[in-house]
Order: sequence, then C-alpha cells, then structure tokens
Amino acid sequence: MTLIDVVGTIAATLTTIAFLPQVIKTLRTRRTRDISTSMWSLFSAGVALWLVYGLLLMAWPIIIANILTLVLAGIVLGIKLSNRGKEDRD
Repeated sequence: MTLIDVVGTIAATLTTIAFLPQVIKTLRTRRTRDISTSMWSLFSAGVALWLVYGLLLMAWPIIIANILTLVLAGIVLGIKLSNRGKEDRD
C-alpha cells in the first residue's frame, strides 16, 4: 500500500465514521426536524457522484468509503423523508 493509499484510507475512514453519531441518534429518536432535507439530498447526490468517480478510477478507498457513507446518509434521508409532515404536527 502506498502512502497515497494510506492517507486516502485514513481520510475515508474518518469521514465515514463521522456520520455514525447522526445515524445512531436518528435511528434511536426518529427525530429529523432539524435536519435540512435539501442539504441531506444534495450531500447524498454528491456522495453518489464520488462513488462513480471512485469506480471510474478504481480507487478502492474512495469506492468503499462512499458506499458506506451513501448507506449511512440514505438511512437518515429515508427517515427524514418518511417524517415529512409528521414533525410539523408535533
């Protein structure tokens, strides 16, 4: 593994792990009122494009990190979208 791969793997690991607290909190509370739908949607689209970029380059740190991040972001976005209108009534 080259130094570039090591740096990429560490960066990918840290940025992916950074999503775990939000995902865990969202799964536990099911509350998403303070999460911006447009921000989370744009972010998820960006992560999907990073995944495509990684696939085109066959850059495994980029591919693996973005698959995991897309799953984590998708969980929060899915709960956010399923909560549409419900939290306004609370």
